[in-house]
Amino acid sequence: MKKLIYILLLLLGLLSHSQTKGIFSKDPIINLENFDKQRVYWGYFLGFNTYDFKFDYIKPPGTDILVTTSSGFNVGVVGDLRLQEYINLRFEPGLYYAQRNLVYSGFTKPLDANREVRSTYLDFPLLLKFSSKRVGNIRPYLVGGVSATLNLASNSKSIDDNYQQRFRVKPWTQNYELGFGVDLYLEYFKFSPSIRGVFGMNDELIRDNNPDSPWTGNIQSMKSRGVFVNFTFH
Repeated sequence: MKKLIYILLLLLGLLSHSQTKGIFSKDPIINLENFDKQRVYWGYFLGFNTYDFKFDYIKPPGTDILVTTSSGFNVGVVGDLRLQEYINLRFEPGLYYAQRNLVYSGFTKPLDANREVRSTYLDFPLLLKFSSKRVGNIRPYLVGGVSATLNLASNSKSIDDNYQQRFRVKPWTQNYELGFGVDLYLEYFKFSPSIRGVFGMNDELIRDNNPDSPWTGNIQSMKSRGVFVNFTFH
């Protein structure tokens, strides 16, 4: 709820500012009229994320692993290459901080039942942006593509495992990403709020040394999935 209120207040502030500049008026003054005719342009983004895990099991568990999430922070740069009037190729390398907490059933000690998974991601997405026709100072778009992600906090080189309270994941994962947004052409810059889903394609769990481990023994695959809300400035 707090996230939704934050987004709503931010968008209301944006709309108020935009209306004073005539973006939503009947005959708006066209801002940055030739901006999208550039072959290449750059920008940066700020935002937040919510990451989750999708588990598949070897055999049906008595109780699924419970994943609780919290909001993380995003920051990165944007490189945009114009392919034609309505299609752009984008490269958006970014730094993403995320945290997930795993709760296992069947343990009496909280130290064994809970695993805190903190992640620091370097994300390298290559995306295609499909824009609609510009109407005044507004241009909605869809975006999709693939990405490779490096987890700097994977613990992949650790010889300790869950028996020593150490949860391990693979350092590299591959994903596909889908989302939508809107370009708003303001007086001095282009502002683009967007929302995007990221879906891991490969199993990223490193199993415990004991194949019958109660933490990893019954997991067939564990894949990340998340939601990004980014605010891009060009």
